[in-house]
Amino acid sequence: MKISAYPITEAKLSNAGGLDLLLLGCGSAFASTLNQTNILLVKDNHHLLIDCGTRCATALQQVGLSLSDIQMFLITHSHADHIGGLEQAQLTGRYISKNKPSMIITPQYQDILWDQSLRGGVEQSEVGRLTFSDFWNVIRPNPLTGFNRDCWQTSVGSIDIKMFRTKHFPDQAKSWQDSAWSCGTLIDDRILFTSDTRFDPELLEEFDSSFNLEVIFHDCQLFTGGVHTGIEELAGLPKDLRQKIVLVHYGDNWRDFTSLATKAKFHSWGQQGYTYQFN
Repeated sequence: MKISAYPITEAKLSNAGGLDLLLLGCGSAFASTLNQTNILLVKDNHHLLIDCGTRCATALQQVGLSLSDIQMFLITHSHADHIGGLEQAQLTGRYISKNKPSMIITPQYQDILWDQSLRGGVEQSEVGRLTFSDFWNVIRPNPLTGFNRDCWQTSVGSIDIKMFRTKHFPDQAKSWQDSAWSCGTLIDDRILFTSDTRFDPELLEEFDSSFNLEVIFHDCQLFTGGVHTGIEELAGLPKDLRQKIVLVHYGDNWRDFTSLATKAKFHSWGQQGYTYQFN
């Protein structure tokens, strides 16, 4: 399996066909030399931003876009490197561009995102108390059956999106059911993006056996423990899975681990500011 990857010179929100995955950043929440791991999907005349962290507007500007250009969002969980740019996005849509963006979101997570993160700075307004739907067009994904975890499906134009629950935080949670709400995404039944997750080989095995994945953009912490997947844990996966893994969400000291990554035969380190093209 080969992926065409090249530096983004000027990002566009449409293409002539095929799927483009723009890796706006590849860093962890605490990386200072890397943008946060937020990704932009583009196919035909449709686009989807997956996660919008505190530095997302800057990352978009670096590739020739503005946050107000983005009209379709999907958020995987409520940590700042994934939601920190949403207040700017919703205020821009309401008061500057006058163009309300859309968000793919389940009812359960909508309540969590609004009540615990977004309402504080925007609920009070010149017209009274505002709600989530005053800022966002809501798109509900459809529940799916047949998986060993909660899953949903929707489409953005010709981009097929499946969302699946993940085991992220707190670290004492025994399973995805015991964890706070978080999800990853399966894109066009080809590309798995874990977003943030603790080591969960059952997730990878289930989706790879069901879809014969082409590539896995996987959370990669450079130590073992806590609420992310350690690089040494990934190195213990079967070879056929390791070879599909593009490492993302890593720390500034990633170069200290290049020998380990080479020995494990991972596909590659994710490259910030690159487009990954799937025809």
